[in-house]
Amino acid sequence: MSTTTRTPATPGAPERRTTSRSARLLGDRRLPVLVTAGLFLVMYIVGLSRYQNYGFGDSQVFLNLFIDNGYLLVAAVGATFVIMSGGIDLSVGSVIGFTTMLTAWLVQDVGLPLLLVIPISLAVGAFGGFLMGYVIHNFEIQPFIVTLAGLFLFRGLCLVISKESIAIDDSEVSSLAQTRVPLGVGDLSIGAVVALVVLAAAFYILHYTRFGRRVYAIGGNEQSALLMGLPLGGTKIAVYTMSGFCSALAGLLFMLYIQSGDPLHAVGMELDAIAAVVIGGTLLTGGSGYVLGTLFGVLVLGLIKSIIQFEGTLSSWWTKIATGVLLCAFILIQRVMTTRKKA
Repeated sequence: MSTTTRTPATPGAPERRTTSRSARLLGDRRLPVLVTAGLFLVMYIVGLSRYQNYGFGDSQVFLNLFIDNGYLLVAAVGATFVIMSGGIDLSVGSVIGFTTMLTAWLVQDVGLPLLLVIPISLAVGAFGGFLMGYVIHNFEIQPFIVTLAGLFLFRGLCLVISKESIAIDDSEVSSLAQTRVPLGVGDLSIGAVVALVVLAAAFYILHYTRFGRRVYAIGGNEQSALLMGLPLGGTKIAVYTMSGFCSALAGLLFMLYIQSGDPLHAVGMELDAIAAVVIGGTLLTGGSGYVLGTLFGVLVLGLIKSIIQFEGTLSSWWTKIATGVLLCAFILIQRVMTTRKKA
């Protein structure tokens, strides 16, 4: 009579498999982006169910998220490159405000044509970013300090141009601001279209070029990137130059959105851009993230504003409260992910 020997079950095997799966899930770089996309979907469904009778389900309401936040998306794309490389840029809001003032002054007071003012504004923003990147790399000063100095510098230059708001009464500006691109289900403004083009270009640069791979490598481990022979200085300076360019472009789009320049425009917008990047899943320490996550981060912030507007009984300060809660939640997610990776 034959006997069958059974191997006793290993104690804790199912628990180990479950732990392994959860560890793989928490270690997946796409997790924060998926969480942000899922959060946006849930919020949108809640808005549909709650405000269906008020037109929340209209396709134009969805497209308005891009129209009303196109300038923030462009600024956040530039901030994504900086944060991905392990840096920070606090001058974004001031560069945006300065660009609105410079553009309004050149168009309204000096009388230059808009087509000439646009490249001047973009060049000034890019040059400012280049200078900050140069100082950060060559003098080995923390990005926080250098870009904080840039924040005060550009905000002060706004007041040098004018202490008062400058309204723009120009036919070219009005024409561009009122132009709409039909999509069949609605329309987009020129600013929204430009923002989407910038997003597509940033996606290609980060994921399909050597420069993008260098940004990831430097943000992941700067010393390792240096030992690999990567051009550390050139990449860092280029990243801040790109951020300055995107901030100036965001300033032009913001100028089209409000058709004026003001020394107090975009105060604190650098924090909105950073919040959108972090909520979109980019690690504050650098080396991990996706530019599409930044898009979802901007859309989440825009959707919060829209829901508050449709609610009608809540103060606009609830936008800041909700942003702060989400920011803390995603920083905790990042902390858990980085801890799991080290383990």
